[in-house]
Amino acid sequence: MTDSNETTTAPETDAAPQQQAPASSDAVATLEAEVASLKDQLLRSMAEAENTRRRAQKEREDTAKYAVSGFAKELLAVADNLRRAIEAVPAETRAGSEQVNTLLTGVEATERQLIAAFDRAGIVKLEPMGQPFDPNFHQVVAEVDGTDKPAGTVVTILQPGYTIQGRLLREAMVCVAKAGANPGKVDTSA
Repeated sequence: MTDSNETTTAPETDAAPQQQAPASSDAVATLEAEVASLKDQLLRSMAEAENTRRRAQKEREDTAKYAVSGFAKELLAVADNLRRAIEAVPAETRAGSEQVNTLLTGVEATERQLIAAFDRAGIVKLEPMGQPFDPNFHQVVAEVDGTDKPAGTVVTILQPGYTIQGRLLREAMVCVAKAGANPGKVDTSA
C-alpha cells in the first residue's frame, strides 16, 4: 500500500508546483501591468507639470513685455500732439521769432525723449507711406483718386501706427490709392 500511496503522492507533489507556477506567473503579469500603468500615469503627470510650467513662464514673459501697453497707448496721443504742435508752426514764423523758435526747440527735445523712451520699451512707429495696404497694421480711412500709385498703396498717413515688441499697439490710419478706371474703355453694360 505504501507503494501505491507513494506513487499517488509523487504525482501530487509534481502537480502542486505546476499549479503554483501559473498562479505566480499570473500574479507577475498583473503586477507588471500595474507597474506599466503607474509608469504611464507618472509620465503623463510629469509632462502635464512641465507644460504648466512652460505656460506659466510664457505668461510671465508676455506680462513683462506687454505690461506697459495700456500706458503706452495713452502716451501715443501725447506723441501725436507734440508732432502736431511742431508741424503747426510755419518755418517763416519760427525763423522770425526767437521765442517761438526756442519754444519749438523745447517741444522737439521733449518729442525726442518720448521717442527714446518708446524705443527702450520696444515701441516702434510704423512707416507705411508708399507701401501696400496691410489690414493687420493699417486702417483705411479713405481712397484717393488721381494718384500715380498702384491701387491699395498708402498715399497719406493720417495717424501713425505703433507696435510693441512686434505686436500691434495701434493701427495706422491711412488713405490709399484708388483703383482708377481705364480711360481707354467705356462701360457700356448699363
